Amino acid sequence: MTDVKTRIDETVKASDVVLFMKGTKEMPQCGFSSRVAAVLNYIAVDYTDVNVLADEEIRQGIKEYSDWPTIPQLYVKGEFVGGCDIITEMTLSGELDGMFDENGIAFNKDAADKIREANG
Repeated sequence: MTDVKTRIDETVKASDVVLFMKGTKEMPQCGFSSRVAAVLNYIAVDYTDVNVLADEEIRQGIKEYSDWPTIPQLYVKGEFVGGCDIITEMTLSGELDGMFDENGIAFNKDAADKIREANG
C-alpha cells in the first residue's frame, strides 16, 4: 500500500483540483462520476481526472487513502472534499463556490448560478 499511497499522495498534491473517478472527464463510466465531472466541466474548473478503472491499485488505494468507501472522490488543494452526494449538495448550496474562491480556484460563477437556478 505504501507505493500506491505515495503515488496517490503525489497526484493529489500535484494539481489544485483532482477527481478520482470511473472513466475520464471526457467519458465518465458511471453515473456518479459523470455527475461530478459534469459539474466541474460546466463551471469550467481546471482539474486533473484519474481513471480508477485503468489501475486496480489506485482504485482500491484511494479508498484507504481517504478512508472513504466510494468513487468518485474530489480533492481540492490536497484535501479530500467528498463524493458525488457531498459535491452535489455543496454545488447547490454555493459552498463549493466558496471553497473554490477561498483556494483561488478559477471557475465560472455564472454557470454555477445557472446550476442552482435550474435545481432551485
